[in-house]
Amino acid sequence: MPIRRLPDQLVNQIAAGEVVERPASALKELVENAIDAGARRIVVELAAGGVDYLQVADDGMGMDADDLRLAVERHATSKLPDGDLSAIATLGFRGEALPSIASVARLTLASRTREGTGWALTIDHGRVVADGPAARGAGTTVTVEGLFAQVPARRKFLKSIRSELGACVDVVRRLAMATPHVAFELRHDGRRLLSADAPDGGLLGGDGGDSPLPARLAALLGADFAENAVPIDLLRDELTLGGLAGLPTFSRGVPDHQFLFVNRRPVRDRLLVGAVRGAYQDLLARDRHPVVALFLDVPADFVDVNVHPAKTEVRFRDAALVRGMIVSGLRRALDAAGHRASTTVAVGALAAFQPGSPPAYPPTLPFAGASYAPPVWADGEASVHVADAHPAWFAPAARTEAPAAMNGFPMGVARAQVAGTYIVAETPDGMILVDQHAAHERLTLERMKAARAGGSVAAQALLLPQVVEIDENAAAHLVEHAADFAALGLDIEGFGPKAVLVRATPALLGAVDATALVRDLADDLAAFDAAPGLAERLDAVAATMACHGSVRAGRVLSVAEMNALLREMEVTPHSGQCNHGRPTWVKLARVDLEKLFGRR
Repeated sequence: MPIRRLPDQLVNQIAAGEVVERPASALKELVENAIDAGARRIVVELAAGGVDYLQVADDGMGMDADDLRLAVERHATSKLPDGDLSAIATLGFRGEALPSIASVARLTLASRTREGTGWALTIDHGRVVADGPAARGAGTTVTVEGLFAQVPARRKFLKSIRSELGACVDVVRRLAMATPHVAFELRHDGRRLLSADAPDGGLLGGDGGDSPLPARLAALLGADFAENAVPIDLLRDELTLGGLAGLPTFSRGVPDHQFLFVNRRPVRDRLLVGAVRGAYQDLLARDRHPVVALFLDVPADFVDVNVHPAKTEVRFRDAALVRGMIVSGLRRALDAAGHRASTTVAVGALAAFQPGSPPAYPPTLPFAGASYAPPVWADGEASVHVADAHPAWFAPAARTEAPAAMNGFPMGVARAQVAGTYIVAETPDGMILVDQHAAHERLTLERMKAARAGGSVAAQALLLPQVVEIDENAAAHLVEHAADFAALGLDIEGFGPKAVLVRATPALLGAVDATALVRDLADDLAAFDAAPGLAERLDAVAATMACHGSVRAGRVLSVAEMNALLREMEVTPHSGQCNHGRPTWVKLARVDLEKLFGRR
């Protein structure tokens, strides 16, 4: 078969297959054009999820009649004035979107410059059907009707209206986050789904002072996110990282709330997603995902945005630098959060309280003058460190402390223990409930990480080495990583094909069940051995060890031990969540307690 040149209509439809996969793809291109045109307000109208009707109206610079006709030709663009692909400063630049959309739908362009007259151009599946004057204000309105109406092979692959609408909303939300100086409104079948006002002034920047970014993120992601996130602000060489990162306890079951931007361009890049996951490595369970909005600004020649037709992936000149910057920026911000935990946890707990009737019979009360003697723990058993004891830690029932005496203790003063699992602490403005096992698990992990950073974790030799039987593949895997375990104070070696010999365990853990620990570590290696680096793998191993060496639920603690735990939480990074991302404490404010009893 001889080689022949394809007709323009077929070329446009092929290009549409790359650029216009669904209504959200067309919407993305049109909104990006509006932003590049200098719009200060963008209004999006949809019907049937954008399949039947899609319109983007802006108040940008507009186009005259000649520009309108040129805009629907392939590879015609105003966004590469010098033809340099290494210095792209706009969101769109390929010049394929409008002709591609016009080849698979009915496309109407209506525009006017601030000094000129209005003009409209309509193309129905590649044919010009209208080209003449139009009355309108300055700016541009693009209307797309019947997407893929005459291409049934493409239309049948579209998803439900709900799914297509969800994709459209996500596109507008991401672009609105990237441009907080532009007002956005999104309506579907006449109902407003999204609205974000623009400030009087200001440009995209970090989250400090006069930047409109925090307000925009709160408007689009909800006030809960803003209240449960920490600011990111890191400068390295010519790279800047800003935005907000959710606390580990403010996580989700799916990764759909990770918003990543490079030079104001929304991207879904595997390198960036992997860096975010690495930063939260020992702060979240494997099935939980952080909520973040990160903005990376780099020199134009540092990144190539022309590696994907939809421009959702990028390539960096120094990928390792970018990954390290994101991991360190997130870790630094999360470290600064200290013992903070998600406020939504406390709200949910408060909602679970129900006023009820008194018990049918009075509970048994201790006789007057009864005293409490905390149990004596077995030697070598992991214990909370009691240091710098304060008089306010003792005699909880006396209630002799003035509120001022508790002000120096953010986590309050221990008053009781419930179900041998939860510590009840009083603060000047309310009460705090602490999960003792979850909290001590995090404290143990942070001690292990600090010891590892200082050289190595101290090991405690077993009086008699312990043989742990395990399947052959797992045993070989454990022995292969024996050096990694040694850095954490665990000394193991092979003992035949289906067993390992444990000679020492980390001293920080006290007395632990070596068999259970080794078997859990084998499971962790199977899940985390593909981690990008040794640090991530060691963090996973350390988290498992910390769980085995922590105060267990059901163990009765003395008042001094409870208060020691609270004091250590106050000065330990990430103590607001356990190693699996669950909260270690919740707070109920005094005003909330008063509402429960009808005092407010």
